[in-house]
Amino acid sequence: MSDTHPAVVVRELSTLDECRSVDPFLASVWGPGTPMLGVELLRALAHAGGYVAGAYVGDDLVGASVGFLAYDQEVSLHSHVTGVSAQARGHGVGTTLKSHQRSWALDRGIRAITWTFDPLVRRNAWFNIAKLGALPRDYVVDFYGPMADDINGVDASDRLHIRWDLAPEQSRPRVDLAAVPRVLACAGEEPVTERAEAGHVLVATPPDIEGLRHRRPQLALTWRQALRDTLASEMSRGKVVGFTRDGEYLLRRDS
Repeated sequence: MSDTHPAVVVRELSTLDECRSVDPFLASVWGPGTPMLGVELLRALAHAGGYVAGAYVGDDLVGASVGFLAYDQEVSLHSHVTGVSAQARGHGVGTTLKSHQRSWALDRGIRAITWTFDPLVRRNAWFNIAKLGALPRDYVVDFYGPMADDINGVDASDRLHIRWDLAPEQSRPRVDLAAVPRVLACAGEEPVTERAEAGHVLVATPPDIEGLRHRRPQLALTWRQALRDTLASEMSRGKVVGFTRDGEYLLRRDS
């Protein structure tokens, strides 16, 4: 996997002290109001064969990831939470964590990893879909209920449930994006819905939803509803097959 960081060392966490470090770290990423996983649960999860890992640069914890085994026609790893410190973002820490997660799963005969993410967060959509090659399966409305941390604020916790197939990557059909119409566009900071009859369509995201939640909270809520109405509807008749550099979901309509 490209863009891993050679200075980052990822290792499984199992001792009490290691498990105690996870909640404070995640709180430093998401801010006040971050739900605590609890050292007892983390210790039990690690002991029972779940995935509890930390990414370090020297002695500094710069990333953490927690997952558990799941079953949906096959055993998979569900990555419940993965966080990278603000200071370490953009330096390959997330990619290095996912590379470790992938190796961990393959070593145990697991062929898929699933997780959820906020479909409004453009950088996460790009990382998950364009870089890793994972693809959304479902749009889930208000998945966690109110969260109220610094990143999510008062917004509903809509999520995309995504699956990363760890088998050798299959090539995706090339699509001429210049010819693909938008059914949700970003005009300045505003969402604009449009109608289109085409086999592929584009659904936009705001450039910085986290900043928007602080500067223009009502507009952030408007984006949530617009994306929910558009993306969920499009996924009910087709599937996400890509994410563009301009911050748009590419969907193929199957009906």
